[in-house]
Amino acid sequence: MDAKNRLLIAVAITCLIVTALFASFGRNLFFIQFPSVSLAEIDDSSSSHTTSPEQEQELWRIDVTTDTVQSILATLNRPESYYRELSVETLWDGGSSTIYVQHWVDQDYSHIRQVLPSGVVRHDLSDLTTNYFWYEGNEQTFSIPIEEQTTDLSQHIPTYETVLSLDPSMILSANYEMKNGYACVSITVQRTPSCVEQYWVSTEHGLLMGAEQKLDGQLVYRMTGYTSITTPCPSSASFTLPDGEILHQF
Repeated sequence: MDAKNRLLIAVAITCLIVTALFASFGRNLFFIQFPSVSLAEIDDSSSSHTTSPEQEQELWRIDVTTDTVQSILATLNRPESYYRELSVETLWDGGSSTIYVQHWVDQDYSHIRQVLPSGVVRHDLSDLTTNYFWYEGNEQTFSIPIEEQTTDLSQHIPTYETVLSLDPSMILSANYEMKNGYACVSITVQRTPSCVEQYWVSTEHGLLMGAEQKLDGQLVYRMTGYTSITTPCPSSASFTLPDGEILHQF
């Protein structure tokens, strides 16, 4: 076999190896960069609001648009047990105020500790029926009946699930973005002619990672989840009222 033929064989083998490597690894890369699965390919099980790791990966293969974003958000579920920290800013001409929030959740129990702009610390402890709240340094406890959005309202954060019931014409834009280190679905909504809201929802945890509200183009509200989410909720968390009554324990 002469040198020319040996060279041609070597080139052919090299091409074969490169092709095999590309088939093994390149396919996944192209799927990540260029979504190739349409929303219609997800079966009806997505409506059950359960999300497996495989389904979460599939989300990255779906083109998120103003037409599909509500269906994508409907597949996301908040974890049953977690801890997180966030800040909530209210802004106005010439000033702003910030509330710092810690939130422990385990099953149907929620404990919110927030440092108000005045420095006063408020606690909200909720079960399935009642929201209890008190202020540090004062054992007097108040209670109100629990409602669907009580824990979100206690944190001063919007409930992004309300986006699911919006008229699609109110959705200005939707896409995937990284927010505070998490892969998120981003959605911008025109609430009123003067009010625009934006939400960032984690595709991993289904939790709101950020939110903003603008009135006449001016930022008036900003929520930021600034720490990693701990799952499950740490066993050191307390679901105990000031009088010592334990509502929940691990």
